[in-house]
Amino acid sequence: MSTATTPRPTPASSPPAPSDASRPAAPARRGPAARERLPGPAAGPAPERSVRFRASALRLLGELAADRIRLAGVLAAGVTAVGLSVLSPLLLGRATDLVIRGATGPGGVDHPAVGRYLALSAAVVAGGALFTWVQQRLATTVVQRAGHRMRARAQAKLARLPLAYLDGQPRGEILSRTTNDIDNVTQTLQQALSQTVRALLTLVGVVAMMFWISPALALVALALVPLSLGLAALVGRRSQPQFARQWAVTGRLGGHAEEMITGHTEVAAFGRRDEAVRRFDALGEELYRAGLRAQTVSGLVQPAVTLVGNLTYVLIAVLGGLRVASGTLSIGDVQAFVQYSYEFNGPVNQLAAMTGPLQSGVASAERVFDLLDAEEERPDPQRPERPAGPRGRVSFEHVSFRHVPDRPLVEDLSLTVEPGRTVAVVGPTGAGKTTLVDLLLRFHEPTGGRITLDGTDTAAMSREELRSHIGMVLQDTWLFGGTIAENIAYGVPGEVSRERIVAAAEAARADRFVRTLPDGYDTLLDEDGNGLSAGERQLITLARAFLSDPVVLVLDEATSSVDTRTERHVQRAMSALRSGRTSFVVAHRLSTVRDADTIVVLDGGGIAEQGGHEELLAAGGAYARLYQAQFAAG
Repeated sequence: MSTATTPRPTPASSPPAPSDASRPAAPARRGPAARERLPGPAAGPAPERSVRFRASALRLLGELAADRIRLAGVLAAGVTAVGLSVLSPLLLGRATDLVIRGATGPGGVDHPAVGRYLALSAAVVAGGALFTWVQQRLATTVVQRAGHRMRARAQAKLARLPLAYLDGQPRGEILSRTTNDIDNVTQTLQQALSQTVRALLTLVGVVAMMFWISPALALVALALVPLSLGLAALVGRRSQPQFARQWAVTGRLGGHAEEMITGHTEVAAFGRRDEAVRRFDALGEELYRAGLRAQTVSGLVQPAVTLVGNLTYVLIAVLGGLRVASGTLSIGDVQAFVQYSYEFNGPVNQLAAMTGPLQSGVASAERVFDLLDAEEERPDPQRPERPAGPRGRVSFEHVSFRHVPDRPLVEDLSLTVEPGRTVAVVGPTGAGKTTLVDLLLRFHEPTGGRITLDGTDTAAMSREELRSHIGMVLQDTWLFGGTIAENIAYGVPGEVSRERIVAAAEAARADRFVRTLPDGYDTLLDEDGNGLSAGERQLITLARAFLSDPVVLVLDEATSSVDTRTERHVQRAMSALRSGRTSFVVAHRLSTVRDADTIVVLDGGGIAEQGGHEELLAAGGAYARLYQAQFAAG
């Protein structure tokens, strides 16, 4: 059997046309047209919390550990490049000494020797440049692979998160974490791996050469390094909370923009455009101020470190000149040392400049890690059971469910549906109709009792196995970027022939309007199905249900978006689809459930009454009151 025809939405970006190996995941529907949902975590601004910089930074570096061989190559290429680079000033110093001795001595300048030093220096510089390129290429590969793994883990995580988490988060916020934040993390890792590693290696090499030439001058050069590090640490502690706030506001701004774009019709219809613009401007102003404070504070590091480096440079020049005058050092040694001092300050400035990006990257990493660490839904059993020859017998045995401990949504509900029977689930808003369907599909787990499919506890089955026997058509249609044929074939894995797709469309009464389109079944749709009416989009999802051929069928307000005439056609089509299948029809429009074998009236989380249409009307109970309320005008 095939998976559910219209799967429970999960937030994901709009995919390209699907292949058999990879089908796109439905995005979470939010806004005025959203389905009846359970209360979830608050979807407001991210709460202020302490920043876990060190732990998050170490974990971020751990993301690179999967590419140990390439990381070793990065370090090897970096050590080689730095080793060659630090030899150049020494070689130039030796050439300078030869020139000075030759100019002041009787033998003249040894031009061949000077030429050899210069050629060797040029070769060393070229070799250093080559290994620097190799290091950067390997570093880019390592970082991009790490970013790819983080995105894959985030997408896989979304598939394992409970529905309450997804319902409680704005889609724009989740998209921001899986796109903007991961992009920022990869940029930070790129800079850290290519620039920071090289800067640290250069510092080690330069300091070693400085001590070799003159330990006394080397100690002078190192004397002010603690001051630079102290300034960088002080500024870093002050800027990190600002970067955390900046990325939190970025997520809120993305969520607001996504909601306003998704519900732009309702925003315009209710005259809330100005309010939406004011809210966007307020969030933009908050983001501007957070970014300004973060960049202003972090921007203090490099000028402070540069000032300290210039002071060191002046001290070395003065002390080196005195040592040349006293004959302790040669002019070439002082020239090399001054050049090393300049190269020493360069990496220090690079490390200082990395303070801001590192703080920003770690702040984004924390947001990604929060998503990856979110509590997942209960895992499938290690040895899942499978119903033998599923026929579609569904039984709810004393089922209870509550999302919040003191707010029961379903309480001690028992219901048995025999194979091939149609059960209509009706009741007032909030009675638990959609919750009942969610429990059947294991979008939520019962807090009491159990649900069985042909005698097998659904909790003992894998979710994939369970949902492969259930087809579902939601009130909110979902289409992805692809052809109409691909959208109809979405619920069936593998290749599907065009004949089967057309037959499903004919059964759902969709073939007629599809053939009127310029490209027929090859007409490309975007993620919102623009160009099609709400009813036409619903007919495509119904065709998807026909093609999937499930054992159990769930229709959740499946005809609410079509007109009365089309509804009659669809009802006849759905009657044929329900034939021989266990069907659950969730409906508010009671005219669509008259022919159900059993009508179950939910109220207060339990079954208020059940029976046939005429029987319940004659009883004069909850169903009769609902029916009379809908048809009183008639």
